[in-house]
Amino acid sequence: MALTVTVLSSAGLRGRCCRHKVLHPLLGFLLADSTSKLYSSYRRPGSQPEKTPSWQKIDFSFKKGIDALKTQLSLLKKETEEHLRGPEGRQFDQYLLQQTKVMWEFRSQEDLNKWVVSSDVEIGGKSEVYLKLGRNNQAALLYGTLNTEVPRDGETKYSGYCSMRAKPPVGSFARKKYYDWSNFNSLHLRVRGDGRPWMVNIYTDPYFSHHKDDLYNYFMFTRGGPYWEEIRIPFSKFFLSSRGRVQDNQHPIWLDKVSTLGFTLGDKVDGPFQLEIDFIGLLNDRAHTEEFAYEIYDRNPQI
Repeated sequence: MALTVTVLSSAGLRGRCCRHKVLHPLLGFLLADSTSKLYSSYRRPGSQPEKTPSWQKIDFSFKKGIDALKTQLSLLKKETEEHLRGPEGRQFDQYLLQQTKVMWEFRSQEDLNKWVVSSDVEIGGKSEVYLKLGRNNQAALLYGTLNTEVPRDGETKYSGYCSMRAKPPVGSFARKKYYDWSNFNSLHLRVRGDGRPWMVNIYTDPYFSHHKDDLYNYFMFTRGGPYWEEIRIPFSKFFLSSRGRVQDNQHPIWLDKVSTLGFTLGDKVDGPFQLEIDFIGLLNDRAHTEEFAYEIYDRNPQI
């Protein structure tokens, strides 16, 4: 009898999971929050698991559903028109001849809302991070305090990080979209830091499943001081970090499947930090042969 109940329970769970997978592409824009909580496996050490299933907390309104459906259909219509017109809604020749493109610039609160910040508070740490508009609303100011104190939960061994990450692009009906940066060869940033090293992260979603955890990184050393700094980082200089292991930089970066970009600070130095970002863009400079991303000065220049 107990074996029969167990088999029926497991079959019922599989049925609910299958139904959820079928309904998610159709109702993803309505159930996005619930599905993220349903499949989230992280739980802070020492905390009790949540017993109430997240699907029981859904507050569905028929009127809101109709309004959301109209919004998603209008987005689908716009995406279809842009796709028929050309890449990114432009003519194909204009797309090929494009040499520069600004991906993110920070001039209003709406620009900041496209980014999210996080820190080791999520695992019980004590670091703090904030994001706001800079002076005269001309840049994003990322600031806070780094604290490497390890939480006393008996499981966490390392702590002390803060990060800033762009929200991934989303299409109609909560479809995943990607940035196609294959037409460019460098990342162009205008920043002003306090001398701390930041890690620039490019998240990709390649075609093959065994590369799904790949992450491309580059250490950006800010100069500090009152002057702005323009940094060009060739994509070939990003090194691959897969499943926590650092590999060489010979692995090709999936520039046509970029999901998002982010910045991480974790230099193990306690204290305040500050980073201002004016814009983040892309550059296609085929004549650029410099292999280093920063200014190089001659030690003994000839007069």
